[in-house]
Amino acid sequence: MNQIRSVCVFCGAQSGGKDIYRLTAEALGRELVSRGIKLVYGAGSVGLMGVVARTVHERGGEVLGIIPEPLTTREMAGETIGETMVVQTMHERKSLMNDYCDAFIAMPGGFGTMDELFEAITWGQLGIHRKPIGLLNVNRYFDPVLQWIDLAVREGFIRPQHRQLFLAGDDPSLLIERLALMQLPAASTRWASQKDA
Repeated sequence: MNQIRSVCVFCGAQSGGKDIYRLTAEALGRELVSRGIKLVYGAGSVGLMGVVARTVHERGGEVLGIIPEPLTTREMAGETIGETMVVQTMHERKSLMNDYCDAFIAMPGGFGTMDELFEAITWGQLGIHRKPIGLLNVNRYFDPVLQWIDLAVREGFIRPQHRQLFLAGDDPSLLIERLALMQLPAASTRWASQKDA
């Protein structure tokens, strides 16, 4: 069983065009607080990022936001939620997010969310981390992404065992429970073997 004390949530700096995205972000925030799980996120106060963080913080949960200095005016909108770390680069942000979390959950978002999600999956594939990754598939948002990944497996560009690095679900509570029970494939890369040497 994976011990999950903190979750890094990737999600949009926009709220999307449907209420279900905001409502599910609030539900995820409530679920993290009810389980005593700390939120690690990109420190934004806007969009779904702000919804999740505000929900956790207002209910007494722990929040750690990590943001590159150039994005502070765009994504924080003058408001900090919980503890905030300001770094210099996006690479530094993502590295620290990985360091401070036990699992990852991606909600709907745009290019930045997908960048963060796929880097977390790639790092899992390379053995840089062994942490469960979940896609909170609100309104079937990730269905086209999952279809493409399954195509890449069929066409031989992604190994079948690496398809097991993440899972998807549309219910925040069940997704967290499944992440805790998730069996991660064994790391089999040169990177992982050098790291363990």
